[in-house]
Amino acid sequence: MTDQPPSSTPPSGPGEPGPSDPTQSQPGPAGPPPGGEPGVPPAGPPPGWDPAQGAWGAGGPPPGADPAQGAWGPPPQGWVFPPTGGYPPGAGPYGGQQWHPGPPIGWYPPGYGFDPNDPLVTPPGAGIGGWFTRCGEALRRGWRQLVPIMLLTQVLPAAVLSVISLGLDPSATWAAEVETSSTAALPDNFVAELAGLLAVLVGGSLVIGLVQAIGWAAGSWVITRQAVGQPASLDSALRYGLRRALGLWGWTLLVSLLIGIGVCFCVLPGIYLAFALSMAGPVYLFERHNPIGRSFRMFHDRLGLLLGRVALVALAVIVVSFVASAIEGFGTAAFGTDPFASAGTAVGAVVVIGVTAVLALPAHLAQMIGLLLTYTEQRAHEAPVNAAGLAAELG
Repeated sequence: MTDQPPSSTPPSGPGEPGPSDPTQSQPGPAGPPPGGEPGVPPAGPPPGWDPAQGAWGAGGPPPGADPAQGAWGPPPQGWVFPPTGGYPPGAGPYGGQQWHPGPPIGWYPPGYGFDPNDPLVTPPGAGIGGWFTRCGEALRRGWRQLVPIMLLTQVLPAAVLSVISLGLDPSATWAAEVETSSTAALPDNFVAELAGLLAVLVGGSLVIGLVQAIGWAAGSWVITRQAVGQPASLDSALRYGLRRALGLWGWTLLVSLLIGIGVCFCVLPGIYLAFALSMAGPVYLFERHNPIGRSFRMFHDRLGLLLGRVALVALAVIVVSFVASAIEGFGTAAFGTDPFASAGTAVGAVVVIGVTAVLALPAHLAQMIGLLLTYTEQRAHEAPVNAAGLAAELG
C-alpha cells in the first residue's frame, strides 16, 4: 500500500507515448524519413535506378515511384517541397503575392514599357544626364526639318511683327510734339495712336500664336516619328501641324490668359502658373483631353523633377532672347528714332530685325525639344511607355 492516490490515467505501454508527450497532439510523421535527415534530400540515384541504362533495373521501380512519369509518385500526407524554408501559398514575408518567373522587377521587354535605350523617353532613374542626352539626339536627328519649321512658324512671324510695330511706333512723333509744345499736355491724338498700336500688337500676337501652334505641332510630330525610325518629311509635318493647330492655339490662349491674370497678382502667381501649365501643350497633342488638369497633376506629383527641367528650358530661352533683344535694340537705335523716314535706314532696320530674329532660333528649338522631352519623362514616371506608343498617340 502507499499514501499516494492512484493515477487517473493508466500507465502507457512500451513504445506508446505518455500523456505529456508533445508529439501526441501533432499530426503527420513524427520524424525524418528512414535513412535521411530532415530537410536534406538523399544523395545519389534512388534505389533500383540504373544510371548506365537510364531506366529501372531488373527488380523494377521501388514502391512509390511512377514509371509513367519517370518520377516519384505523390508524397505522403504532410510532406512539402522544399523540405525546409518554404512558405505555403499566401504566407511568408510577402503574403498574397505570387512568384512569376522572368526578368527582375522594373524591367520591361522592348515594345511594352521602359527601355533604357529609348530615344524619346527618359526612363526613371536616368537623371538629368539622360534627359540632356535625348534632347541632343532629338536635335541631331531632326534639325533638317526642325530648323525650317521654326524659321517659318516662329522666327519669320516674330520678325514681321517687330517690323510692323517699329513702323507704327508713334513715340518719335510724340517726342517731337513735346519738344515744340510749350504746354505739358499729352500730344495730339495720343489716345487714338496708342489704341491703334495696341490693337496691332494684340491682333498680331493672336495671329502669330496660331502660326506658332502649327510649328509646335509639326515639330513634335517630327521628333516623335523620327524617334521610332518613321519618315517625317517637312510637308507632311506642316500638314499635321495645320490639322492640330486650332485646338492647340485655343488651349495656348487660355493658358496665356491664366498666366497673365497670375502676373497681375504680384507676379509670383503668374510664375507658378507658367511652370504648372508648362505641360499643357504636349498633353493636348498626345492625350487630347484635359491639358490644364493633367499639367497641374504632373507638376505637383513630381514637383522637383518637372521644376528643374522647365527651369533649365526657361533659363535657355531667357538668356538667348535677352541677347537677341539687346542686339536688336542697339542695332535699330543706330538708325534714329524714326528709321522708316528714308529707304536706306528702313532697309537697315529690317535687316537688323531679321538677323536678331534668326539669332533667337536656338531659344525656340530649346523650348520645343526641352518641354517635349520633359513630358515624355513625366509619362514614364506614371506608367510604362515608349516612343512607339507615343507616336501612335500623336497620330
